Amino acid sequence: MDKRELKIDYFVCREGLPAGYEDLCRKAMEISQTAYSIYSGFSVGAAVLLDNGMVVTGSNQENSAYPNGLCAERTALFYAGAQYPQNGVKALALAACYNGELREESVTPCGACRQVMSEVIIRYGKDFDVIMVGKKESVVVKASALLPFAFVFSEKTAQR
Repeated sequence: MDKRELKIDYFVCREGLPAGYEDLCRKAMEISQTAYSIYSGFSVGAAVLLDNGMVVTGSNQENSAYPNGLCAERTALFYAGAQYPQNGVKALALAACYNGELREESVTPCGACRQVMSEVIIRYGKDFDVIMVGKKESVVVKASALLPFAFVFSEKTAQR
């Protein structure tokens, strides 16, 4: 493939998800209820399936000093990296509720979360599925497709 071409590898699930992903999505929806989202009313839950079969969850945590909050995806991925550093990520499910109701449309990760996902790919040497859950449809995409021009630190880039 020409390096200038961009391949987006995703599929939309209206009738169901691959085996094992439904439970992961349910966990993401459940954990969204623990979000501290008093400013936006936008509660997000993330569930991360690790290589060892363990599922780690996280929810967004807002703060009145806006940049000090943290998204659900990063909460879950950072916890997984701290508690299970030897286990890579197989999949991440993401569910968003507004005022307690699951959104009709799926929600995509923010740019900071996409960059963290790209670092997880580098850390473990493999890509993983990101499942974005919505009432009408869910979208599954490879994490690498979410940020095709991710910043990658190396000795080569550091010397520039």
